[in-house]
Amino acid sequence: MKRTAKAQWTGNAKEGKGELTTQSEILNKTNYSFKTRFSGEEKGTNPEELLAAAHAGCFTMAVSFALTEQGTPPALLTTEATLSMEGFAISGIHLSITGIIPGISLDTFSDFVRAAEKNCLISKALSIPITSEAHLTFIEN
Repeated sequence: MKRTAKAQWTGNAKEGKGELTTQSEILNKTNYSFKTRFSGEEKGTNPEELLAAAHAGCFTMAVSFALTEQGTPPALLTTEATLSMEGFAISGIHLSITGIIPGISLDTFSDFVRAAEKNCLISKALSIPITSEAHLTFIEN
């Protein structure tokens, strides 16, 4: 399997503008620029935001897959990935996941979360510190 994305850039680094298009075209000529990346003065995305989104999606799917394999499929999982930068370097990603999972303890859920933190495909591709935390929401019957 191969996945593709295209980037196009016009102009210099600070004043130029770019467009990102993914193979699925869910991103189709999506704006990115110095302003969308560093100042927030313009609507658009940036590579760090896309990396955080990819990591959140991969990690959440890995947790869901592992829970389902063990016979405790989640009713709902929500993950927030926070990518940290120091200067022009990504210094880490923190994954905070909340789940509604009938019949599971927080300790057991945390075990699944720690495994996914280390083993989802995006985590394996990164050479930065990755941390995570797990939260459960209980629904009363």
